Amino acid sequence: MLPGPVAVGTFISVGRSLERAAERVRLAEERGFEAVYVTHIAGRDSLTVLAAYAAATERIRLGTGVMPIYSRTPVASAQSIATVDEMSGGRAVLGLGVSHKQTVEGWYGQSLEKPVRDMREYVQIVRAIIRGEDPPSGERFHTAFRFMGYAPRPDLPIYIGALSPRMLRLAGELGDGVVLWLCNPDYVREVVVPEVTRGRERAGKPLEGFDVVAAVPAAVTDEPEVARARLRSDLIPYFSLPFYRAMLERSGFDEDIAGFDKGMARNDPDAAVGAISDRFLQTLTAIGTREEAEAGVRRYQEAGATSPCLGGVPGTDFDATLEQLAHLTPAAA
Repeated sequence: MLPGPVAVGTFISVGRSLERAAERVRLAEERGFEAVYVTHIAGRDSLTVLAAYAAATERIRLGTGVMPIYSRTPVASAQSIATVDEMSGGRAVLGLGVSHKQTVEGWYGQSLEKPVRDMREYVQIVRAIIRGEDPPSGERFHTAFRFMGYAPRPDLPIYIGALSPRMLRLAGELGDGVVLWLCNPDYVREVVVPEVTRGRERAGKPLEGFDVVAAVPAAVTDEPEVARARLRSDLIPYFSLPFYRAMLERSGFDEDIAGFDKGMARNDPDAAVGAISDRFLQTLTAIGTREEAEAGVRRYQEAGATSPCLGGVPGTDFDATLEQLAHLTPAAA
């Protein structure tokens, strides 16, 4: 067992069926998982999905993990998350990220030039709106909006998706938590926690109570190598994105990046995928027997992740994984 209750959560986004995803969220709630997060990809709208999850559950915390700030104005985000929070009885978390240049320009028709500045302005405006205060005016975002005849929960939590030291410091300074993806336990320990701590100190706040949400690809399976191979193929887009590449290089996987680039340059996707090392996958994931998967989750918790959150691995039975690892939740402790 993990040492003491840990807020183990899960990432559950919608595949083919929203109804099936809602059933999985109900399973996670029944098994004692603390939170469920929804990614914002080229599919259903994440905040609307959270509303569906709110209708299907009673206890579990519900968050976007994460929604790009350029997909909505700060006003739209404040109104939407406040509504979902009311629907869920105060269980919503607004997780915000900047996404990537290709997505921001190609999907939303916006520019991505100063992500840390934009995130700072966006969070400050959303926070002020939710608290019923006059929103500050920034360089990128401007609004005079205030709720009329309606008051959201003023302490509705805002989490920031972060990879780089600067964004991690901002998350510590302004956020109630940080959301991580592809950040292995070593990176959590050596980069995330120290940089978040600097941000908290800048704001005169303690680290205690700040939530470090780390996505953990997890699968309880008797074919771990097959599971890792399937995951390896799914990681191709991330190895092509500058923000993730910089983080992976800081994590000590520059050889993986170099091998991936050589394969792509030769137009050999198999070689590119093969360059993603076993060391990288074994460090990142919680895959294998129940005991091995539990040990993978423990590594994150011991590194400083206050909310390790299980994510599904392609081709594996994620429902079974949730069942097998439900003993890690406080409800089962």
